[in-house]
Parts: sequence; structure tokens; C-alpha cells
Amino acid sequence: MSDPDTAQPLTYVKYLKLDQLLSLQQPLSEGPEHDETLFIIIHQVYELWFKQMCHELDLLRRCLESNEHPRATATLKRILTVLKTLVGQIDILETMTPVSFLSIRERLESASGFQSVQFREFEFICGIRSRAMVEHHRGNPRVCQMLERRLGERSVYDAFLRYLAANGYAIPAEALGRDVTAPPQEWPGVQELLIEIYHSDPKTCQVCELLLDFDEGLQEWRYRHVKMVERTIGTKSGTGGTSGVEYLRRSLFRPLFPDLWAIRASL
Repeated sequence: MSDPDTAQPLTYVKYLKLDQLLSLQQPLSEGPEHDETLFIIIHQVYELWFKQMCHELDLLRRCLESNEHPRATATLKRILTVLKTLVGQIDILETMTPVSFLSIRERLESASGFQSVQFREFEFICGIRSRAMVEHHRGNPRVCQMLERRLGERSVYDAFLRYLAANGYAIPAEALGRDVTAPPQEWPGVQELLIEIYHSDPKTCQVCELLLDFDEGLQEWRYRHVKMVERTIGTKSGTGGTSGVEYLRRSLFRPLFPDLWAIRASL
């Protein structure tokens, strides 16, 4: 006998699992407070976009390492468009006043964006890596194993170096063989090649500029996030025990591609 559920034709609601999705917004405040629904939806949507960004960045790394120029540039353009959406969501969050946020803040208890595993995964793929962030999740073996795997993988920066090598540029062996668990660093030998690329290789230069757009876009999102938090809670401590705005400020202006920034004065 066939299952009546599986016998039914696929519908929009079933395909997107809307019954489950729309049941996930469950405010905890009394009433509940009107703005808590917005707060929940914004952060759930952020997590969905973080998932998509990791998906796209994994593809970007593969395309760079296999020297698939058209697909790499198309993927970068999509990533940049998603980044604009992430920044735009801050505009929506800023429609919450400090008073409306404080009306729900105590319900968050120790919950904090600092605990977002997908954002840490996103950072690790980008090259922003820290052993301490793995240790922070030591109590969750599944998450810890995933971050350990990401920590040992090549970052977008490492894939970019291999893309340059695949296009005939003599990337220094120490740069190609660097410790991938460490953050990106400047390589004078790489910078000399990049200057050459900017003057004589428009195709490869296009990838360089799109990567710089991505780097700048991520820094823009971080800045807007810092200012949104400052606007909402000022100098108060953040949820989850962080130092709030001061903690977030420390994450600003950490380049993903330091060589691409370093050559600006020499072009």
C-alpha cells in the first residue's frame, strides 16, 4: 500500500518545508514583545546566508585551484551580491530602538552571535583562523571536528596563490607551502608578481579586483555590524560574556588578501 503523503504531488509548501520553517520563530518574551519576531527572523536568515556563503566559497576555492576563470569570476560576483544583502539586513535591524532591544535582551541569557558555528566556518574558509575558536567549541565533538577539518584546509587565499601559479606565475615555494592554519601574511615575492599582473594581465587582474571587492565588502559588513551594536547597546557588555563593541572592533580591518592591499602604493 502506498504512503498517501508520498503519493501526493510535490507542492511549493512541501518543497520548501514551509510548515516547519514558519514554525521556528518562537519569541520568549512576555506578550510577546513585538520586535522579538523581527530579531529572530533576521538572525535565522543570516544563518541561511552564512550556509550559502560557505557553499559558494567552497566552489570558489575549487574553481581557483582548477583555473576555471569564468566560473570563478561568476561565483565571486554572486558572493559580492550576497554580501550586499548581509549589509542591507543591518538596515532592518537598526529599525529596532535600544529600548525595544532591551525589552527582549534578558531573554537571550547567554545566547550570542559569537556562538554562530556557521560564521566561524565562513571565517575559516576565508582564512581568518584561530585555534582558540576550535577550543571554544570543544564541548561539541561534531562542531569541533568540522572546525578542525576547516582549519586544515586551504583557504580562499591559498587557492588564489594556486590560481596564480596555474597561470604561469612563479609563486614562491614558501608561500605555496605555508602553514594553512595560520592567517594570511604578506609575501614580497607575491607582491612583485601582482604588480606585473596589474600592468600586463587584464584577465588575472579581474580576479584580483573581485577578491579585493570581497575583502572590502566583508570589512564593510563588520563595520556596519559594529556600529549597529554600538548604536543599540553602547559600551555595555555583549551577550554571551563578550566585551560587546570592543570585541567586535578588534575584528575590523583584518585583510583576507594582504598582498593585494600592500601593492596599491606601488601600482
